[in-house]
Amino acid sequence: MASIKQWPKQERPREKLIQHGANSLTDSELLAIFLRTGCKGIDVVTLSRQLLIDFGSLRSLFSASESDFCLHKGLGQAKYVQLQAVLEMSRRYLQEPLMKGDPLTSATQTQEFLSAKMRDYPYEVFAGLLLDSQHRVIRFHEFFFGTINSASVHPRVIVQKILQENAAAIILVHNHPSGDPTASQSDRNITEKLVNTLQLIDVKILDHFIIGDGKYTSFAEKGWI
Repeated sequence: MASIKQWPKQERPREKLIQHGANSLTDSELLAIFLRTGCKGIDVVTLSRQLLIDFGSLRSLFSASESDFCLHKGLGQAKYVQLQAVLEMSRRYLQEPLMKGDPLTSATQTQEFLSAKMRDYPYEVFAGLLLDSQHRVIRFHEFFFGTINSASVHPRVIVQKILQENAAAIILVHNHPSGDPTASQSDRNITEKLVNTLQLIDVKILDHFIIGDGKYTSFAEKGWI
């Protein structure tokens, strides 16, 4: 099998990225750049393609446990650690603009940050982005874990954290591990209950995002808040 160095330059992932940008690469080509080398008798692009077939998608590979990750040919603990570091840097990159003290102005940026935070949990998490009076981010806080319903979301816990952080507004968010971000009646009941509760302390809920698999529901966009 020919070495990848013998391929035409325009077909090599690194050269292709430099010439045309990262968004021109396929998932397997991006993964090949991360892996850097293949295995005996298998070039790195072929290995990457096989890994994506085995895992089913980049996301499944990224969210695999250490033990499952290391079972596959060409992968090991060092690569697992390296990948987790890259993923965490990506999360912090998305978080950084929200934490610089500038007011939130982009719904897309907010949604991308919340999706990166929430979408890979295997269980439901109910959280909030606490904001000051100028809608600058104070803190992202996870309030409740497990099956989320009107009985398990306690307004007093949220009120206590808001008062502690001296927040003036909040963006609520929770995930649907099923991947379907469709709002249930319970989701709408929780939101209405919290809107009414937080009005008593003069705190506004700007939005409630439900995060699914590559999709989301915004209560503000739906006109429900």
